[in-house]
Amino acid sequence: MLDNLTQPNRAREMHDGLGNLYSVIKGADADLRFAFLTGVSTFSKVSLFSGLNNLNDITLDERYSAICGYTEADLDAIFAPELADLDREQIRTWYHGYNWTGESVYNPFDLLLLFQKRRFRPWWFDTTTPTFLVDLLTERQTFIPRLEHLITSERLLSAFDVDHIATEALLFQTGYLTIAAVRQLGAFVQYQLRYPNLAVRASLTGALLDQLSAGSPAVAERTTRLYELLLANDFAGLPALFTAFFASIPSDGFRNNPIARFEGYYANVFYAYFASLGLDLTPEASSNAGRLDLALRFNGQIYLFEFKVVELEPEGRALQQIKDRGYADPHRAAGQPIHLIGVEFSREQRRVVGFEVETLEPQAKKLKRK
Repeated sequence: MLDNLTQPNRAREMHDGLGNLYSVIKGADADLRFAFLTGVSTFSKVSLFSGLNNLNDITLDERYSAICGYTEADLDAIFAPELADLDREQIRTWYHGYNWTGESVYNPFDLLLLFQKRRFRPWWFDTTTPTFLVDLLTERQTFIPRLEHLITSERLLSAFDVDHIATEALLFQTGYLTIAAVRQLGAFVQYQLRYPNLAVRASLTGALLDQLSAGSPAVAERTTRLYELLLANDFAGLPALFTAFFASIPSDGFRNNPIARFEGYYANVFYAYFASLGLDLTPEASSNAGRLDLALRFNGQIYLFEFKVVELEPEGRALQQIKDRGYADPHRAAGQPIHLIGVEFSREQRRVVGFEVETLEPQAKKLKRK
């Protein structure tokens, strides 16, 4: 059904067929000792299971959170011989993090392929490249950085309508987002979602970047160039590269996309390039003074980005906003260089028209007298 959301009639046909199947199961109660259904998420609350309404839904039951993945204990007890010459923290960063309100787990498919191939790659994503999902997120003009911290409800997570399924539910039910936190607010249960791990985050944003750039072959070259410039702190080369980012976007992407009128569209493009590299990012980093567009931790340094569209605000405001609102303050305790970077883009000229950098060096620690 998920693969055919863009063909509603076909999806409804599958929906009805499954409904008939589950009705037969209910009619066989007397002959069933135990039945376990998986791959259907929390659809028990929707019409798909109207003929099978006596299910015990354990999707978000913390006692069963680890039932379909490998735990840290599994790695120690069962896969210890496979861990030789592999960095455990790197394994965790790439493949751990799936959570259904209990213990977090590793993706089994990713781990088994890692142990066999001895290389870190998004193995699961490569076998399930979600073309339909990328198309749908693009069609809905999804603000990509916000996928890092979506807030939703249990009702939305379990919603499924062939004609419309909430973005949060779609990403959760297909495994591209998982649960980060749960809050009980009176009778309302709030769920915060996040990417489960590096493999999913980098792969999905990479696929969205390809979509934004209409499959331009230059994307790989520009992504590599971004990494090299950051590694060398070559800020002089960034304006031309950032302009090139937008040069690869078809003109229809600007003309026919309403979100292109807002700063969020440009933040989408920037974020996709950074995230596809698997860098340590915090989009829309919150502080008591507001939200910074993008914070990056890389190579022992911190980069704070603010993006502005000059047709919407006066020029020269991007860097000044970082300074005025003290966005660097929460990062000073890290004792690392902090680079404040204001980027101003003209949607009419389709290029970077303002680029300012100011670096704050870490303060020397004062020696204590004995």
